[in-house]
Amino acid sequence: MTQSPFVPLSDAEWPTQISDLRDDFAGALNVYRTMAHHPDLLRAWAPLRQHIVKDNQLGPIRTEVVILRTAVRLGSEYEWAHHVSRSRALDMDDARIAAIREMPDGEDGLIVRAVDALIDNRHLTLEQEAELAAIIGGKAVIDLIATVGFYSILGYLLLTYQTPLDARIDAEMMRNPLSL
Repeated sequence: MTQSPFVPLSDAEWPTQISDLRDDFAGALNVYRTMAHHPDLLRAWAPLRQHIVKDNQLGPIRTEVVILRTAVRLGSEYEWAHHVSRSRALDMDDARIAAIREMPDGEDGLIVRAVDALIDNRHLTLEQEAELAAIIGGKAVIDLIATVGFYSILGYLLLTYQTPLDARIDAEMMRNPLSL
């Protein structure tokens, strides 16, 4: 097998023009250590990441449902494992998380169907958008769409460059697996 041309950068290899990002969010995860091969992209990525991950209108639980389903649909074991860990930290139980691989009931199912529509059809129907907006709000629907796009890009990078799981997440998944 050919080795990835862009393995996660070590601290010694980290570009000086984005050293502040290494000391912030980017140095903590292999996905961003991989993206650091393109410093301009990582710099531009940071403010959107802040909104998608921290400041969106979905809230933490709905965000994790969106990300987990996107990981399932892309086959991204990296994102799945990382967001199983995050979901557990938000007190989502393993049964709820596992259901996202299939078709859960209730609001989770509504969100999963929206993610599927975006991936399969590249849009939500106006009926889907209205149903979602009635439950989660219009701005949250836009954030859902943006989150699928954001994590799709990450998934493409992770899968293309075969980015390995971060050691902490790998150890957690070994101790308490919930595989994709």
